[in-house]
Parts: sequence; structure tokens; C-alpha cells
Amino acid sequence: MSTATPAPADRLLYRPEEAAEVLSIGRSTLYELMTAGLLESVKLGRCRRIRRSALEQYVNGLTPESH
Repeated sequence: MSTATPAPADRLLYRPEEAAEVLSIGRSTLYELMTAGLLESVKLGRCRRIRRSALEQYVNGLTPESH
């Protein structure tokens, strides 16, 4: 069980773990979405980050039939 505090909604960039928590999905599922090109991410040095706008775009594109 994680004791981390929820990621603030006013952030512009999220670590993959934080983005997964925001979307209520697992970390591996988040990486699968990034690999499939369904969730855009940016690379900063060796770190991968997900923009808040990319999370919103992904959620807005979901349909009742989405997996």
C-alpha cells in the first residue's frame, strides 16, 4: 500500500508513477499507453514526464468502448 500523497492537480508535469495514480491505472498500463502512442510523454534528460494536458487529452478521447 502506497503512503505517497496524491499528485497535485495544478502540476504541469507528472512522473509516470504520479500520472498512473491520477488516471487510477497501474504503472505498467501507463507505460503500455505511452509505448502504443496513446499517451504522449516528454523526455527530460534521462527522465520521462507526462504533461497534464496529455493526461487530459487522453481522458477526453476515451469512449465507453475504450479498453
